[in-house]
Amino acid sequence: MSQSIILTTGTYDLIKDHVRRKKVTPHEEELLLNQLKHATQVLRRNLPEDIVSVNRKVTYKDHIKDEEKTILLVGPEKVKVSKNKISVLSDEGIAMIGYKVGDVVEWPAKKGNLKLEILNVEAEN
Repeated sequence: MSQSIILTTGTYDLIKDHVRRKKVTPHEEELLLNQLKHATQVLRRNLPEDIVSVNRKVTYKDHIKDEEKTILLVGPEKVKVSKNKISVLSDEGIAMIGYKVGDVVEWPAKKGNLKLEILNVEAEN
């Protein structure tokens, strides 16, 4: 997980605020601040299509549960778990945001460690 992530400026600010409000564990805070320090910030229109971001449909494999899942990452105010609309600030969202198709992300989430492989990313219309 040493490669730098790519984020839109809005997503960068959202995560920075989330960390500042102490909504993450101390270990997550340390990892997130390090990621943010090395992150590449881009305008939404310049965000590569294969990068996990807000309003993108993400298919991933959970290597710990051995299952595939497709979700739509949304802002915290648009969450609808029944429709697989998951917050970018959820454990899975925070873990995968800024990574690209093919990356395997290991993350120390509150509900247990995650190991997620990003299989596909699509822009939501």
